[in-house]
Amino acid sequence: MRLVYKATTKEGKILRGVVEAGSVKEAAAYLRKLQYFPISINKKTEGNLLSNIPFFSKSGTGDLVFFTRQLSSMLLAGLTLMQALTILKEQMEKPLMREMVKTITTDVEAGKTFSLAIENYPEFFSPVYVSLVKAAENTGLLDKILLRIADNLEKQQRLKSTIKGALIYPVVVLIGMVVVIMVMMVVVIPQLSTLYKNLNVSLPLPTLIVLGISQFFVFAWPIMIGLFILSLYLLRRWRSTEAGRLFIDNFILNIPLIGKLVKKTVLTEFTRTLGLLVGSGSLVVESIRRTAEATGNALYKEAIFAVAARVEKGITIGDSLSYSPLFPPIVIEMVKIGEQTGKIDESLIRLSEYYEREVDQAVKTVTTLFEPIIIMVLGVGVAFLLIAVITPIYSLLSSFQ
Repeated sequence: MRLVYKATTKEGKILRGVVEAGSVKEAAAYLRKLQYFPISINKKTEGNLLSNIPFFSKSGTGDLVFFTRQLSSMLLAGLTLMQALTILKEQMEKPLMREMVKTITTDVEAGKTFSLAIENYPEFFSPVYVSLVKAAENTGLLDKILLRIADNLEKQQRLKSTIKGALIYPVVVLIGMVVVIMVMMVVVIPQLSTLYKNLNVSLPLPTLIVLGISQFFVFAWPIMIGLFILSLYLLRRWRSTEAGRLFIDNFILNIPLIGKLVKKTVLTEFTRTLGLLVGSGSLVVESIRRTAEATGNALYKEAIFAVAARVEKGITIGDSLSYSPLFPPIVIEMVKIGEQTGKIDESLIRLSEYYEREVDQAVKTVTTLFEPIIIMVLGVGVAFLLIAVITPIYSLLSSFQ
């Protein structure tokens, strides 16, 4: 029967999953074999309605982390790859994940290597992931490399969550502002405009400006929405071209505060991914190229490919990085020290940890500065609307006195 378990690792991490076992006792014994400490084991309830909805059945980073960590733990416990994949197939709750693991298991059973089997799912396993697995298969350290990949994926997930969490507040406030402005301009202000005309009140300049904007919104809002959608479509099309990517990514890097945050985020991913690839035994030039694909920024991607080309000609990584202004002196010096000591992977991992702390601090700074700016903008907007709406009414009341 299928049992849902909650357990802790030796490091104190909480794990949840599904295991196939004949009884609770058997499941507990299996978990202890994996060096987990069971907290609770219960019978799995079938027929989860959400799992049948495409949005909830879609695989994400959390599923990849779970798959990688579970597979690593089972291999470390002494199970073969086929045994581990067979067990994992039953543990996957989402239909898409279960089907994918089933196909991978079939491919491995047919004689394919694990790296070739997962290569068929590029939307789930990144080129970096596949490269690391290939290197691990060559060195016979698949269990240890998978554990490092899982740790790396968790760090990536935590970094993204931190940045997304910081952006939620300003985005929600901006959406709220747009909605309120639209309602005011399309519904409230036109009614006030009719009132002012009926009362024959002389209107001050702020009121005339607001009424003019409102009139434009009332007649042009379908055109504005259409233009907005068209602009987004054209921007996406342009963003898909090389020139568009370079221009937009360069523009983002030059935005005050935001640009620095993006640079530090890219450098965190660059140093961590390259350190992981080099440490796994992958070829240096191939590792640099794989890292370029994972940066997510066109300027850095171009610069890293240029670094790979120089390294291929015999120039050291540290000297190759110094050709580009995108890499700070601390990165260049740490890489040079790593090359001299023969521990470049450790130097890169330390750099990634340093930049991860820098990103956390930058996110806090940006969030702290955004709040007063948003409050000021809201205050000015509300004050202008109040002046525009109340001034004619105040003038009318004064004339009655």
